Order: sequence, then structure tokens, then C-alpha cells
Amino acid sequence: MRVEELLEEARARLVRLHPREAAEARDRGALLVDIRPEAQRAQEGGIPGALVIERNVLEWRLDPASEWRIPEADSHDREVVVVCSAGYSSSLAAAALQDLGLARATDLIGGFQAWADAGLPTT
Repeated sequence: MRVEELLEEARARLVRLHPREAAEARDRGALLVDIRPEAQRAQEGGIPGALVIERNVLEWRLDPASEWRIPEADSHDREVVVVCSAGYSSSLAAAALQDLGLARATDLIGGFQAWADAGLPTT
């Protein structure tokens, strides 16, 4: 399988959100999770109210059954919107969260770049 096929399979099961939809989800209590590495966040900026959980520990922090979970990861029904820079790795990450039972996990179409381009707040 090629990475493009893996990405296509991941996205086929996600209800992906446009930037304003992701902002609305955050406002109603969804976890907006920025998985970009620190260097990328420093260069591009951040999203106010987003939780920063780098990709390499994402599953451990968001699995409600994990002893290393964050307090906000309190239910498999929790809505989670994953954000990367351009909306590629976030799709794969959201699919991995769905594999853990987080059925409402999804990602931001176009990533942080689309969020900023939409004129939404950044830091």
C-alpha cells in the first residue's frame, strides 16, 4: 500500500472539518489538538485554545483508558479535531484515534495554514 492510499482510506472514514467548522466545534467543547512539532508551531504560530500534543504521544494522551491520558480525554465519545500544518498527517492521526475507539475524532481540512488563511485567531 502506498501512503496516498493510506491517506485516502483514513479520510474516507472521517467527517473532516473546514476551519470555521473546527472553530465552532472547539467553541462547543471539542478538543482541538495541534500535533505539529514545536519548531513548526514556533515558525507558523498557534491556535488559541488548542491543546498541544505532539504526534508521537497522541494516542497515549487521548486514549481514555491510558494511564498517560490528559484529563480532558475523559470519554471515547469526546469530539476531537486534530490539526497539523496542511491537513495530511492530521488525517492519519485522526484515523488512529478512531482505531482506539474515539469515533468522533476527525481533522481540520488544510490544517493550520487553512485556519490562518480563513482569518481565524492565531498566536
